[in-house]
Amino acid sequence: MEHQLTIVGIGPGSPEYILPAALKVIEEASLLIGGGRAIKTYAKPHQQVYKVDSDIAGLLNFVKLQLQDQDVVVMVSGDPGYYSLLETLRYEIPTESLRVIPGISSFQVAFSRIGIPWQNARLISVHGRAPDLSAIEYETGRVLSFLTDGKNHPAQIAGWLQQRGWPLRTSVWLCRNLSYTDETILTTTLEETLKVSGFDSCVMVVME
Repeated sequence: MEHQLTIVGIGPGSPEYILPAALKVIEEASLLIGGGRAIKTYAKPHQQVYKVDSDIAGLLNFVKLQLQDQDVVVMVSGDPGYYSLLETLRYEIPTESLRVIPGISSFQVAFSRIGIPWQNARLISVHGRAPDLSAIEYETGRVLSFLTDGKNHPAQIAGWLQQRGWPLRTSVWLCRNLSYTDETILTTTLEETLKVSGFDSCVMVVME
C-alpha cells in the first residue's frame, strides 16, 4: 500500500484548540473523513469528503479502496489515542502506511478549566459503554473523570458512585461544550448530581 492514512486529532471542537500540525494536514488533504461537525468546520469546497456514521464496516472498505489511489485524512475529536477510530483502523492498515497527529483531549481542557492537576486521575469513557464498577470504588483522595452520554449521564454515574461508597459531599464538576462559545462549567456535589439534567454529553470530574 503506497499511500498514507493520517488520523488527526482535532481537539475538543473549537478551531482555536486544534494544533498547527493537525490543521496543516487537514488543509492539505484531498480527501477528508470525519463526523458531520468536523466536516462542516474544516472541509473546503475542493476537498472530497466522507462523513462518518454508524456503518464502520462501510468506512473501512471506503478507506482501503481510496488508499489504493490517494492519501486519506481521518479527523477524530479529542486525541486519537483515546477511544477513537484509531483503535479500529490500526488493525486494518499496515503500520508503515499509518500516521497519527495528536490532539488536545477534552479531559485536558476540563481539568485546566477547574484548575486541578490530572496526572493522578482515572479517565473513564462511558460513552456507549458501561464502566467496570470495581474501577470506581471510593478511595480517599481519588480523582475520576468521565466522558458521558445520553444513557450513561452524570445522574446515572452519580448513582453508581454512591453505591460504591462515595460521600454525597464529594465535589463534582460538569463541563459541557468545552471550547465553544456556549461552554458551561457547573460546580456541584455528588448529591446534587443525582438529580441534575442537561449535561448528558460532557466531561464529569469527581474528587472527594
